[in-house]
Amino acid sequence: MIRIGLLGGSFNPAHEGHRHISLEALKRLRLREVWWLVSPQNPLKTTAGMASMAARMAAAERVAGDLRIRVTDIESRLRSTYTVDTLHAMTLRFPRVRFVWIMGADNLIQISRWKHWQEIFRLVPVAVFARPPYSTRALSAKAARYFAGARVPEDQAGWLADRRPPAWIFLHVRPNPQSATSIRAGGGWREREDHG
Repeated sequence: MIRIGLLGGSFNPAHEGHRHISLEALKRLRLREVWWLVSPQNPLKTTAGMASMAARMAAAERVAGDLRIRVTDIESRLRSTYTVDTLHAMTLRFPRVRFVWIMGADNLIQISRWKHWQEIFRLVPVAVFARPPYSTRALSAKAARYFAGARVPEDQAGWLADRRPPAWIFLHVRPNPQSATSIRAGGGWREREDHG
């Protein structure tokens, strides 16, 4: 079975923080690849300030910088708006792949607002990466409490992909300070989009 990590998001824009946790996931979770699922539109985010899909894909390709990180528009091709629907489709389409959903601690805090969020944990193992200052709140969030019994010790990260869901892990890694919000606030993203 092939182990592949899935990192979803708007990637508006992709940045070194995405690359950092992808490289950590490849190493710590013993993955063959990490796929960046560039979302056509996050239903919990406004369209204001959202760059075009083509611009976000191109920027993600530039940032990825590793053959093991694949940038994909599969959510657009599947016409999928919600993570749970994407995961259902992908587990059916790729039956010989063991997927792991990758996210930051900030998403663990608010995943309980996602459509059928419990089903996400029941479809694939989940790897949550520490992201100051969200980490402490994340570990006491609704999803962390709901699936407390399914939490895997950090020293067993290399076997997470082989576990039957629900199974999730919280990984402490050297933090990367970049965020898409700060890049957009600085104006650099719009400039890169306009000038390629």
